Amino acid sequence: MTFDTLLIANRGEIARRIIRTARAMGLRTVAVYVDADATAPYVTEADLAVHLETGYLDGAAIIDAARRAYAGAIHPGYGFLSENATFAADVAAAGLIFIGPSVDVLAQMGDKIRAKELARSAGVPVLPSSEDPERADEVGFPLMVKASAGGGGKGMRVVETAADLADAVAAARREAASGFGDDRVFLERYVAASRHIEIQVLGDQHGALVHLGERECSIQRRHQKLVEESPSPVVDVELRERMGTAALALARSMGYYSTGTVEFLVDDATKEFFFLEVNTRLQVEHPVTEEVTGIDLVREQIRIARGEHLTVSQEDVMVLGHAIEVRLCAEDAVAGFLPATGTIAAFETPHAPSVRWETGVQAGSVVSVSFDPMLAKVIAYARTRTEAASVLARALEGLHLGGVTTNRDFLVSTLRHPAFLAGDTTTAFIERHAPARVVEIDDDERQWLDAAVALWVQAENRREAAVLAELPSGWRNARLPDESLTVTRGGDTVALRYRSRRDGSFLVDGRHEAVVFECTPTLIDVSLAGRRACRRVTRVGDRVFLQSDRSTVEYVLEPRFTVPGREERAGGLHAPMPGVVLDVRVEVGQVVTKGATLVVLEAMKMEHHITAPRDGVVTDVYVTAGQQVENGATLLGFDDGGEGDA
Repeated sequence: MTFDTLLIANRGEIARRIIRTARAMGLRTVAVYVDADATAPYVTEADLAVHLETGYLDGAAIIDAARRAYAGAIHPGYGFLSENATFAADVAAAGLIFIGPSVDVLAQMGDKIRAKELARSAGVPVLPSSEDPERADEVGFPLMVKASAGGGGKGMRVVETAADLADAVAAARREAASGFGDDRVFLERYVAASRHIEIQVLGDQHGALVHLGERECSIQRRHQKLVEESPSPVVDVELRERMGTAALALARSMGYYSTGTVEFLVDDATKEFFFLEVNTRLQVEHPVTEEVTGIDLVREQIRIARGEHLTVSQEDVMVLGHAIEVRLCAEDAVAGFLPATGTIAAFETPHAPSVRWETGVQAGSVVSVSFDPMLAKVIAYARTRTEAASVLARALEGLHLGGVTTNRDFLVSTLRHPAFLAGDTTTAFIERHAPARVVEIDDDERQWLDAAVALWVQAENRREAAVLAELPSGWRNARLPDESLTVTRGGDTVALRYRSRRDGSFLVDGRHEAVVFECTPTLIDVSLAGRRACRRVTRVGDRVFLQSDRSTVEYVLEPRFTVPGREERAGGLHAPMPGVVLDVRVEVGQVVTKGATLVVLEAMKMEHHITAPRDGVVTDVYVTAGQQVENGATLLGFDDGGEGDA
């Protein structure tokens, strides 16, 4: 069962992650890519890349690519075909090795309903559930509608009352079909005050099986994880032993090998735990386990697939220190975490030895609606949980990032929140504690930033000057008004004034002395009123991205002469992101109440409901089901009787 070439049937950061370990093991790597990923970093990092005409769900095309590249094994990563038993069987039938558990295990655990039955028979506690929506009362409200064949938050809905059940089931079925090619769903009791705790298991093909402790993944939005850590701040030795024993009992009952994760829901009040599912693949959050145990899980997957024995016993497993991971996503936290799109103008990670960056993007990467909005996983390791949180927050603050809206500020606020630091991290964390979603820059920092951008722009203008470039900026042989620059910062128009002085310094806003120590196309080192800092700068067109102490601030340079453009749209409802219209639930003349769903969009494999901002009347309908719309496209005309624009 040996091979020297590995094909990675995935994309982005996980493809880069697998390439890194495979190369360290002396393996040749093969990537696959679609047109949208032609310039992605992982494509050129692999030894060879094969273009896919269809997509990452086309198993036959991926197997054909492996044959053409002389690969002996296929690593599926996570998502896409990673838990698809049919694909794994086809890989084996083609004479290739599937990096993962057996086809039988994939088939059993890929069906969440069957998995619950197996867990129950193995003595693992499970929540009340049913495949039949008609039996919702037996399950009890509130309940969760969940996709039978998937995970990652897709096809999941919390339902408070029976009146909302039919719509939730229909929406979950659509998302499940889109994300996994299987529209089956089931109902499960919903525990509001709970924690999402998972146990990492590792087994070989000779019967050896160990667990590597737990990860807590409770902080979520749209039922998708945002913050993960190991160990959990609330799991003690006794609870860890009970959950680890339960996870191993279930894994042993089905002859599990490879990496896998047994996920549990833990009641925060009683510390009772209930089986949720088994993920028969590498998890997005696997790095936190690697950091605290020192075990490379990708390496172990490959070794196990080659038939090798585990190199550790349960007694060998030691959890040292603390690791925290966050998912940096292209999304608008202020707008309810709606996915965002665009081109990444700036992306440069700060130097932080104890921080691990797992990313599939770079400056120039296009974030589209075709894939998950996660840009990077950022992981910090330290001796204590508090220190790990602080190191991770500081690394995020130092990331030079611009061009797309992200959840960076929200993640930093979460990591610094007193409730998080106290370990109060239930699945209701965001709703209960409402961490700030936008960083607030203090007045002193704002003054420094404004001065820095003005002086950087004047220096760039001097470098690009076609005539008299050797003269200092703003040189005059008579006293004239200050030079000025008009910019937009965070929606506010700001007029910046500065004057060059004979000693080389500047007078900013007529009162602050500024000294520029260094200024290049990518940085500026400036002191304003005694406050000195050296910061990263990126310019793309009329946009300048300047690194602050806690984030990256975008400035839009205003032209000297106003260029006529489209008028501001008002009086209608607009698409908050590019997507496909799934459903239009109103017609012209229909009276609607605040909060009613008017249009349903699909973007990044998730459904998003466009609701009435207030009571009103639909005056126009501009879209139909199946139509592709761009960000900001007008969907409906809406009249609220003069209460304000929609």
